[in-house]
Amino acid sequence: MTTRETIIQTADELIRDKGYNAISYVDIANVVGIRKPSVHHHFPHKADLGVAVIEFHIAQLEKVRESYKNRPPAEQLDRFFAIYQEIKKQNRICIVGSLSTDFNTLEAAVQEKLEEFSEHMIKWVSQFLKEGKAEGTFHFKQSARTKAIMLISGMLAIVQLCRLTNDNDFALMMKALRQEL
Repeated sequence: MTTRETIIQTADELIRDKGYNAISYVDIANVVGIRKPSVHHHFPHKADLGVAVIEFHIAQLEKVRESYKNRPPAEQLDRFFAIYQEIKKQNRICIVGSLSTDFNTLEAAVQEKLEEFSEHMIKWVSQFLKEGKAEGTFHFKQSARTKAIMLISGMLAIVQLCRLTNDNDFALMMKALRQEL
């Protein structure tokens, strides 16, 4: 892994652990084992780093979307849930959940990239929900986009909320969201 990739990965972990506004280039440099100017060499401004972290997530989502595009909608739903199961297993929150709490204080470029990532997720989930409804796998009443937003927001919320309640609530939420389809 290159230094640039290591910086992005470290920033991602720190953002999802502490929040965008709570981390600094010093924090990143200390974890990576480099000097602060090295971070600045790769990312002159914090917004550049924030955008790069979100671009990493967009690329990851697009890989998932591409690898599942010809699979049945139910399998795509399982893969969607698996994303959040992995986030929970890592005891983190997703990048959207983390950055959206700081949204009003983010640089415009980071806000725009976060909105772009959210739209990628909504489009993917909407697409497999629409296909599943057309083939009779799903029976929800709302538009596919509305149901996608409900699914995504439910998973965003439960990853954070079960930190305060218990792990059973995560499984209960996934089950309830699945049953509502």
